[in-house]
Amino acid sequence: MGTPGLNTSREDRRYRALLEVSAAIATQPNLQAVLNSISVLLSKVVPFETVALLLLNESRGTVTLYALHSGHDPGIEIGTEIRLGESAIKRAIDKQTPVFVEDARQEIANQPELSSRLNLEQVHSSYAFPISTSRRKLGALIFGTRRRGEFSDEDVELMRSVASHVSVALESALALQSAEEYQRDLARERDRLRLLLEINNHIVSRLDLDELFRAASSSIRKFFANDFTGFWLFEGSSSRLKCAALDFPDVNGFLEEVEVPDLKNSELEDIRSSAPRVFTREEIIELPSAVAHRLKAENISTLVSAPLSTANRLVGIFSLGSRQPALYTQEDLDLLMQVGTQIALAVENAVAYGKVNATSSRLEAERLYLESELRAEYNFEDIVGKSAALRAVLDQVQIVAPTGSTVLLLGETGTGKELIARAIHNLSPRRSRTFVRLNCAAIPSGLVESELFGHEKGAFTGALAQKRGRFELAHEGSLFLDEIGDISLELQPKLLRALQEQEFERLGSARTIHVDVRLIAATHRDLPDMVRKGQFREDLFYRLNVFPIEIPPLRDRKEDIPLLVHYFVSRLARRMQKDIKDIPREAMEALVNWPWPGNVRELENFIERAVILTSGQTLNVPVRELRVRSQFAVPGGSSFHDAERSAILAALRAANGRLSGPGGAAERLGLKRTTLQNKMRRLAITKSDY
Repeated sequence: MGTPGLNTSREDRRYRALLEVSAAIATQPNLQAVLNSISVLLSKVVPFETVALLLLNESRGTVTLYALHSGHDPGIEIGTEIRLGESAIKRAIDKQTPVFVEDARQEIANQPELSSRLNLEQVHSSYAFPISTSRRKLGALIFGTRRRGEFSDEDVELMRSVASHVSVALESALALQSAEEYQRDLARERDRLRLLLEINNHIVSRLDLDELFRAASSSIRKFFANDFTGFWLFEGSSSRLKCAALDFPDVNGFLEEVEVPDLKNSELEDIRSSAPRVFTREEIIELPSAVAHRLKAENISTLVSAPLSTANRLVGIFSLGSRQPALYTQEDLDLLMQVGTQIALAVENAVAYGKVNATSSRLEAERLYLESELRAEYNFEDIVGKSAALRAVLDQVQIVAPTGSTVLLLGETGTGKELIARAIHNLSPRRSRTFVRLNCAAIPSGLVESELFGHEKGAFTGALAQKRGRFELAHEGSLFLDEIGDISLELQPKLLRALQEQEFERLGSARTIHVDVRLIAATHRDLPDMVRKGQFREDLFYRLNVFPIEIPPLRDRKEDIPLLVHYFVSRLARRMQKDIKDIPREAMEALVNWPWPGNVRELENFIERAVILTSGQTLNVPVRELRVRSQFAVPGGSSFHDAERSAILAALRAANGRLSGPGGAAERLGLKRTTLQNKMRRLAITKSDY
């Protein structure tokens, strides 16, 4: 039996040591200091010389030396990673119970990567205690001693209590460390986003490149603490870089003279395809001598070069230099790549702005000239004729033009609907604003919406830039939509809304645009019949049919044909510099009696051919062509629709299906190829018919 007083004294020392350990854990600044205190305090009552704290990495199956206190050099560094394997440490962690190692040397011999490094001269036996909390396993606490044999139960219990205290301290330390790392990451991310936002604000608020580079350099310097920032842009389409801006607050004057030689194609491709590159002091020396010499003179130790590249082209490079051996992480380089892309887009925009600004006066002059030419070419006087049918139309034009109401022009192809539309515009209060026209049948149906309402950049494949639609261009003016019957059913509701509400959205945009547009529409189709067949919206038809004007075909105003012939001959002869003074009476009679299925347009084309054929002062009218065309006429009693269809089919059969060229159906009928194709679509003529 032991001595009661001695046992009590030993027990007191153990409890006192545990209290001191607990106090040390609470007051020491880090776990290494905690281990040092534990080793000093606990060794007074428990015979050990070494204590080590190992952190568990379950995913890797390893532990890492986190803290160590020993009375000798153990030969191993903090941060060393150790494989668990089938070691005593693994058993202690898995079973969550202390594991005694009688022969530490034999245990380490099973791990060759440690046996060659670990100094165990003063360690014979060891105890591995699991470090864990109710939430997770953290690692192990190792006590090493020179003694042989196990510790007493009281010693083991004391070390177990110490391990529990260390577990709580370790979890708190890891949580604090994680919170500090997270806070640092948040601060870094905040600063990174702040830099990108600053660069973006510089871009949207500055069109002048010098101002942009100065502002961007200041923001970059605040983030990276670099000594200089330089921007080099390519001169036009050449491969020579020119210094566009250089921010070096305490420069000695050397870098201002840097000239970069012409780059080879391979070098350009390397810059375009590579990420930002970091040059050390040794690599800077290998740069072109003109650059290396001046960087060395400024004592630049680190250089970072990044491309200024857009999706379309490489516009230049920008560089950061530091006199310190700066360490750039991959996140820093990725950030520089984003900054380079932003600035490259700004450079492209600034260059484009410069070009637009430089030519704005010329474009304005051209616009005024074209509008004056349009007025001269399509003024009211160009509507030639004195027939009752035409006068009735012009009377309606005089009535409706000042009102601003929607007008629907009806009539066959070639009757001059666009001339009537321009006359309405020129007689209206909107005459000083733009007259915008769009032939709905001449544009693929998928693009009509973009033409009418415009689109934003990227709204669809091929939308490389923002585009204003015809409605925007016609703001406070007139919009003429020819062949409106060809607008698809899918687009008709949006057109109806634009007409009724005078507002719309561009493709790819949610912003509503308000306009003030007067609509003049035209069609050769039977819209009421299309409404009955479900091919045209009834509400849109009523919105268009506010003031319909029926334009008569040329065959219904034959008395206007001589006037039109003289008008076309005079204008075309003047243009071709010919002196034509006489038109044969027989030719004029033939022209008056021909039904002209292509109307005024067909007559104009026929007269143009006659002027071309004329070599003297008498118009050489190819009357024989009219006689040939009469062969394709159908017997009386047929409707004009049937007569026109039969004539076109006969011409197609005579031409063996050829539309254009010598002997083609268009030539035989005296029509343009496009006019013939329009008529064939209107009359539903297909290849199977001829």
